[in-house]
Order: sequence, then structure tokens, then C-alpha cells
Amino acid sequence: MTDSPRWDRIWVNIHAATMVDDAVGGPYGAIGDAAVAVQGDRIAWVGALCDLPDLPARLAAEVIDGRGAWMTPGLIDCHTHLVYGGSRALEFEARLNGASYEDIARAGGGILSTVTATRGADEERLAAMALPRLDALLAEGVTTIEIKSGYGLETDTELRMLRTARRLGWMRPVDVRTTLLGAHALPPEFADDAEAYVDLVCDEMIPAAVAEGLADAVDAFCERIGFTADQTRRVFEAARRHGLPVKLHAEQLSDQKGALLAAGFGALSADHLEYVDDDGIAAMAASGTVAVLLPGAFYMLRETQLPPVAALRAAGVPIAISTDCNPGTSPVTSLLLMLNMACTLFRLTPEEALAGVTRVAARALGLADRGQIREGMRADLALWRIEAPAALSYMAGFNPCTGVVRAGVPRDPRHGFPVSAGGSDAV
Repeated sequence: MTDSPRWDRIWVNIHAATMVDDAVGGPYGAIGDAAVAVQGDRIAWVGALCDLPDLPARLAAEVIDGRGAWMTPGLIDCHTHLVYGGSRALEFEARLNGASYEDIARAGGGILSTVTATRGADEERLAAMALPRLDALLAEGVTTIEIKSGYGLETDTELRMLRTARRLGWMRPVDVRTTLLGAHALPPEFADDAEAYVDLVCDEMIPAAVAEGLADAVDAFCERIGFTADQTRRVFEAARRHGLPVKLHAEQLSDQKGALLAAGFGALSADHLEYVDDDGIAAMAASGTVAVLLPGAFYMLRETQLPPVAALRAAGVPIAISTDCNPGTSPVTSLLLMLNMACTLFRLTPEEALAGVTRVAARALGLADRGQIREGMRADLALWRIEAPAALSYMAGFNPCTGVVRAGVPRDPRHGFPVSAGGSDAV
């Protein structure tokens, strides 16, 4: 035993859903009556309390009583469009009152209304609008989030969106991963020349984002109302030239062979996938591309074509879950609600759903250092006042998160401020 503690802090009187990906072990990688120790921003020890090599108070500078809470990895929202201008609540109301998408578009609505509002907002305004959405997610234990651009459809605004996303990571205790989604839709100034717009994305947007260090990945919308497979390939080739990984909005509304294309580029993920076919699934399994399912968009669009979960599962394709937070088709700021919908609508098991917002979501972002409670992993953790991990998928509209640990520092999930072991938010 050394004179000084070996760890910064240790949690006791907890149960840990470690979500480890080992082939052996029980559901959720669960450890009852567990202890988890942190040194710096890393997990230093995890196991049963009875297996600690010494008394907790002699091992760590700070001992935190979890008061019977369950601990999981911090949640990861791996597909969002969190930064945007304006609102489309009135369009939602108009659709329910009988207006068609075409009616709304002719009146200046739809995605172009979001583009107009986003182009007209500076970074301060974009950040102010995004923060309430981000805070709602953080209050539910989210510690890492992906944020896409895609509502600028011009270089200056796309970069402004990415700068704002980075800024949010400085304003709140969350790790933000940014994705350039220039190939999201055709802007009005290129309505009759899609190829020229793809040129702009490839030759100007991607290099500019790389030059400023603003993008961690490149995405595109491969769909009949988006971009063709050939146009998407051009975007992916440009991303590859600049050393950026790719991901894809694929097979949401029809089978455009986007998943097959994405897998061919070793994409981190292919997202939506309601219409993916067997060839696309086999290609994703071979490439290790993650399937990101987005039940919020499925629900809001009243889609009837279910993603082929059984086929994805049988092929061994890892499945992640995300909010797809966006102003048009998934105005969702609850990742916990997406767990419930993934189970009730898509028939995932609660364990698959939780893996989909921890271990597999990390993989969908190319992050190998989080999403599991194991030694050496980043100490991003969440604590829950629940009776079992399945409760996170079972409850809808209820938030049992009582504590968050980001990079080893305990924080209040309601506002992100650090907390001490003696406070009311100690767990």
C-alpha cells in the first residue's frame, strides 16, 4: 500500500451495466454491488466491491456513495442535426390540417425554410437556439453527441454551422463530433444543376472544412429526393482525398443501393435503412459499417416499412440508435424515448437498445475509447435511479438520470456543473 491514494475517486454502492462487448458474461455485462474507480479521465478499475484490493477510502482520494444507483456508460447520440435556424412547428400543424408537402414547399416551407433561417443566423443565434435542445439531451445522460451541418447548402453557412457545433462543445460538458453534410439537398440556386452543386461540395466545402479543422466526417443523403449513388460516390471520393471518414443517409425512402456504396467506402455508418436489401446488409456486415436506426423519424413520418432488424441481427451488423434531432422529420430531444421506440416499434431488445446508444454508437462515430465501463476507457458515465437496466427502455417520458461523469468529473445532469461527493447530487 502506497502513502497516497492510487485513484482520484471511486464509486461504491452501485450496480454497473458495463456494456462490455466480450462474448462471455451476463446481460448488459452487469455487475451487482460493484465499484468503479477513476484516475484522471480514465476508468482505472471496475469489478465487484468485494474484489477491491483494499478499503475504498484507502484506495481513492474521494469515495462516492451511489446509493444503490445503476451506472452505465455515458449515452452517445450518434446522428443529430442539432444546429439549425427557425422552426417548422406551423408546418407540422398545416400537414395535420390537410396541407401536402408540395403545398408547404410552394409556400416557402420545408427544408428550404430551414435553410433560409439558418443562412440568416450568426453563430451566436445558432448556438442560442441549439443550447436548449442540447441541454435536454445532456439531462438524460448524454456525454457524446454528433452534430451535422446541412442546412446552409453554401460554404459559408455550412462552415458556420460546424463552428457553432464545435462551440457547443466548449459551452457545455459534452464531446461534440462534427459531420459535414453539404450534400443534404439542392439549394435553390442550384435547383437545375445538381452536378454543379456536387462540384461545390467536393471542390470547395470539403477542403474548406478540412482547412479549418471543422469536420470529423462527411455525410450525404442518397435518395430519390436527394443525391444519386454516382453523385454520392463523388462526395465520398473527395472525403477520402482529404482523409475524412464517411457515413450515409441510406435507404430511408427507397432502395438506392446507398448502403452497398457506403460499405464499399468502409463507412462508419449507414443510417435509416428502412429499405435496405440483402446485398446492402451483407456488404455492411463485411465492412463493419454500423446500422444507425432512427425511430423518431420513422414515427414522425408515419412510415410503415420497418428496417430489417432481424436480417441485420442475423448478419452480425452492429445496430446503433439515435434521435436524428432535426426540425422537419424528427424534432426529438430525448434519447431515452428513442430506446423505448426502438423496442416497441423495431422490436429491439432493451439490451440491444442500450448497446445502441453506448458501445455501438461509439463505433458509429469511430470512437474506440468510450461506450463501455472497462479499464482504460474514457470515464464518461451516467447514473440512474432504476431497478434494472431494462427500465431505461421501458419508461417513456420519464428521466431517471441522477448523475453524470464526464472525463472523470462528476456533474449534475441538469446544468453540467461539477458536484462533490457530499452534495445532494453526489451520485
